[in-house]
Amino acid sequence: MTPEEKRLRVVNALIAHQQHIAHVAQQEMDSAQQQSNDYGANVDRYDSYRTKMMRARDMYAKQLSNANASLRYLQEAVRMPVFSCAEHGAVVVTDKQRFFLSVGAGKFVVNDPESPTGMQYYFAISAQTPIYAALHGKTVGDSFVVNGVAQTIREIF
Repeated sequence: MTPEEKRLRVVNALIAHQQHIAHVAQQEMDSAQQQSNDYGANVDRYDSYRTKMMRARDMYAKQLSNANASLRYLQEAVRMPVFSCAEHGAVVVTDKQRFFLSVGAGKFVVNDPESPTGMQYYFAISAQTPIYAALHGKTVGDSFVVNGVAQTIREIF
């Protein structure tokens, strides 16, 4: 598999992951709004149940907004070229972990027929994380240490 194909597989897997997050946030936001509506007319200015539902709705709305912003970035990342050094948009494989330097989305699964298990785990990390700072600008063969764990970069695409 070419580096372009590997990178595209990782980006598409993260897009699917973010779409799922956005879908769940939308459902939960709608559910909180519906519960508030079903509760009835506002009886008291200090109605704690309605306030709780509106806070939940607002929290899920923020999560939906963040997921949609991440999706917009990832749609642009599909068109990015393969990278030769660790920078924003690159996929970095070390001897211990796999990273996608993009948005802070955490751990996600990429289907990989070349892997013995048929899948690989990656971590989508944002530029605000210490590991991103340690990786930024490094090339294949470089080593770095984060939280006392030494890692060597095997592949960047």
